[in-house]
Amino acid sequence: MHCALCTVLLPVMAEDAVEFRAQAPAQVIVGKPFQLTYTVNQRARDLRAPEMSDFEVLAGPYTSTSSSTSFVNGKRTSTYTQTYTYTLLAQREGTFTIPPANIKVSGEKYQSNGVRITVLPPDEQPATGTSQGGNAQQSIPSQQSASDGSITSENLFIRTIVSKTRVHEQEAILLSYKLYFAGVDVAQFTNNTKIPEFTGFLKQDLEQGDIQTELEHYNGRNYQTAVLYRTLLYPQHSGDIQIDPATFEAVLRVQTRARAQVRSIFDDFFGTYTNVTKTLKAPGTTIHVEALPKGKPAGFAGGVGQFTLSSNISQTEMQANEAVTLKLTIQGTGNMKLLKTPTVDWPDGFEPYDPKVTNNFKTTAAGMSGSKTIEYLAIPRAAGEYTIPPITFAYYDTQEDAYKTLSTPEYSLRVQRGVGEEAGTPVVNNYVNKEDIKTLGTDIRYIYTGEVAAAAPSNPSAAIVCQYAWAGYVLPLLIACLLFAIFHKRIQENADTTRVRSKRANKVAQKRLKKAAQLMKKGESEAFYTEIERALWMYLSDRLSVPTADLNKDNIASILRGKGVGEEIIAEVNRVLSDAEFARYAPSAAQSKEQLYSAATQIIDQLESKA
Repeated sequence: MHCALCTVLLPVMAEDAVEFRAQAPAQVIVGKPFQLTYTVNQRARDLRAPEMSDFEVLAGPYTSTSSSTSFVNGKRTSTYTQTYTYTLLAQREGTFTIPPANIKVSGEKYQSNGVRITVLPPDEQPATGTSQGGNAQQSIPSQQSASDGSITSENLFIRTIVSKTRVHEQEAILLSYKLYFAGVDVAQFTNNTKIPEFTGFLKQDLEQGDIQTELEHYNGRNYQTAVLYRTLLYPQHSGDIQIDPATFEAVLRVQTRARAQVRSIFDDFFGTYTNVTKTLKAPGTTIHVEALPKGKPAGFAGGVGQFTLSSNISQTEMQANEAVTLKLTIQGTGNMKLLKTPTVDWPDGFEPYDPKVTNNFKTTAAGMSGSKTIEYLAIPRAAGEYTIPPITFAYYDTQEDAYKTLSTPEYSLRVQRGVGEEAGTPVVNNYVNKEDIKTLGTDIRYIYTGEVAAAAPSNPSAAIVCQYAWAGYVLPLLIACLLFAIFHKRIQENADTTRVRSKRANKVAQKRLKKAAQLMKKGESEAFYTEIERALWMYLSDRLSVPTADLNKDNIASILRGKGVGEEIIAEVNRVLSDAEFARYAPSAAQSKEQLYSAATQIIDQLESKA
């Protein structure tokens, strides 16, 4: 029976792909033994271990096997594991690699992975007192404090670690809170954690999975460490920005000594433990932020980092009234969320539409990376040869400490007349849809001017009827002339794009503010802040007749001064724009939604009466 079962199981196990793996701790300590294991998921023989000249082999290899069979819904699953274990001892500090091993399975030769091990120095001998400066975290802790179960700031503390302390505006900083403990059993962390507001920074948290521990040599001692929290910070202004301390709360498992009269043999053997809640404080730090250098190039989109630019166009030959799409892709690492959309200088005769923006970002310890794709759509309204000039994108390169400008190639377009379009059809303006231009007066008929023999009316009522008949011809003519005059004036007004945009500015802004109010009532914070910011920038773009991508706080102030707007209102405009932008990306540190909504409404009302 046993042989029959083995005969059935072996083919099942043989169907699995062979997996041969080596495992060892990533960090070990000089003079302390550790284990290196090789596991294979099928019956194997003739293990050929590599030479381990950097380590002393204390024992091994010890061989063990395990197997299991399970039945789920009538389906049988079998597993088999064969393990070879070595006990090694690190002889010196450094980082070493153990080469792959070889083994045979069913006559075939298989190779494992290599193992990379960092060897840390042993703990330094305990010193008397603390190190210079009196900082408990910098002192060399005694072995006694860790081994007797006591909890001190020497064997349990949190460090605030930043990747850089001197950066430029918008340059990413990685901030981590890292726990260090030795001789202490950390059971769990509570929800009573207080992270600072990070005022002055745009914050982007990194995903935190299960907390993993690793060994680290710090200040002469080896600690178990765990990263509790990580975030990317983007400074929003120059100067020294202070990061406040953070607070964490941990539950520790501490061994207690029972009184002699109540102790039992089980207490002596197993020990008695209790849970103790400990509050841990991570110190604050200061970041020195330098302003971006002067001389920002044209087309600067606020980018800080490293980026590339690419573009393509859907077609270069088309018919009138046939859409063309220009796609722009910005890739790289940096403050991707704050990049402004570049402007396309479409030629006259093209009707552009609002661009479609697609963001594909991911946040890692190296910073925010990914791509920003912008699709520009326009419709040519007349035949001809056209040129789309290069699109420029300028940014500040943090590695080379200099501004860089990227540009797309120039595109030449050939537009042929559309189906049914007559030659020489004029184009009123690229802001007026072809469908909006209607043919007027087609219902007017020419009046016959020849001689007509007038018949004398047989009675007075016939004369009256004749007069009404003439009025029926003249009145439509007058109405047609009036309509022609009205539509002609409207076409002329539409051709004046500056006037059109200025007139519609307040109406469009009020629609966006109304939508923002609805989002605020629904509690959709992110969408609310986006709509408020968009309402302000689109209003200023239309009101001042400046493309959105070319707008910045400096030229807004200059244009408003030219229109006679006072400095107090200009300062208020800049403040509201800054608050809206900051609230969009750092809502936790921003003012309330009601205050921001009220400020945006008031500044638009003030500009309507002044500008």
